[in-house]
Amino acid sequence: MAARTGTSRAGSARSGAPSRAKVAIPQLAWNEVRPAPIVLISGPESVLAERASGMLRDFLRSEDPSLEVSDLEADGYRRGELLTLASPSLFGEPRLIRVGAVERASDDFLLDALDYLEQTAESTTLVLRHAGGQRGKKLLDAIRAGTGGGIEIVCAELKRETEKQDFVVAEFRAAGRSINARALRSLVAAFSDDLGELSAACRQLIADAPGEITEQVVARYYGGRVETNAFAVADAAIAGRHGEALIALRHALDSGADPVPIVAAFAMKVRTLARVSGVRGGGPQVASSLGLAPWQVDRARRDLAGWTDEGLQRAISSLAAADAAVKGAERDPVFALERLIGVISARGRDLA
Repeated sequence: MAARTGTSRAGSARSGAPSRAKVAIPQLAWNEVRPAPIVLISGPESVLAERASGMLRDFLRSEDPSLEVSDLEADGYRRGELLTLASPSLFGEPRLIRVGAVERASDDFLLDALDYLEQTAESTTLVLRHAGGQRGKKLLDAIRAGTGGGIEIVCAELKRETEKQDFVVAEFRAAGRSINARALRSLVAAFSDDLGELSAACRQLIADAPGEITEQVVARYYGGRVETNAFAVADAAIAGRHGEALIALRHALDSGADPVPIVAAFAMKVRTLARVSGVRGGGPQVASSLGLAPWQVDRARRDLAGWTDEGLQRAISSLAAADAAVKGAERDPVFALERLIGVISARGRDLA
């Protein structure tokens, strides 16, 4: 993590970044994160924010394994919590304090955070995650003006294919691995609609596939367009877009997709919905307790709109029936998939 000074031209040019005239601190990309007394991680792209925060934690821990990590949620904050966590300890361990949901911060948090900027704690890194909006503007303006000696990590949404390809290249480079150009294009095409799933795919390939990642390796793990189509079908159905899901299913089958991985894509999505449903708390805490990534929790909470517990139960039962059907229990696996799409797109409601 090489130190950078001044405002990054790449950072300020990204959508959602403040104008350079108002910023007196470095603005860096997610993979340029480095230690500073205050690290503001701004912008709507939660996957990039998670990666930046994780890279910073890993770097600080490599510098000193005794690093003490604490997590707060700004929307449920009570006066004094930040100052208590930042106060010197008996043994003087370095501290990393991560605060989520600053865009929904309580008044108590904003007051304490503004006070903290005036006198930051020694050997403490305070990470503030702000996803966007006007809440907390006074705090953000103070940080960007240089109070507290901070930096800003700008996590704007990646919209262009080239941006997503750059993300993948950075993931592999950080792991000391390489991916060739054709494999890069195939991987991004397979997960172009979901940066979280693209990140997860990169991590799986890094962990499981030795040597250079080629197009053949990507095809072996993810089946090229087959997996893309499988998740496209599942995403459309879960969002309640029945007609779109049926069209995506037909396209997937015409492209050579097998019904089994399509059901598997549904199963992964619906089971995540069921695990997240009814669980309260901030994204990082819920993610940790469920063994999920924060972006998976955020995505599931968005997808849960319109679902009930009974609907999820019926969807899970329908999944079990569809899984058996496509594996030989019924003669017509396509009809089984269409039936499953009907149940899922109705959010598990019985429309008979």
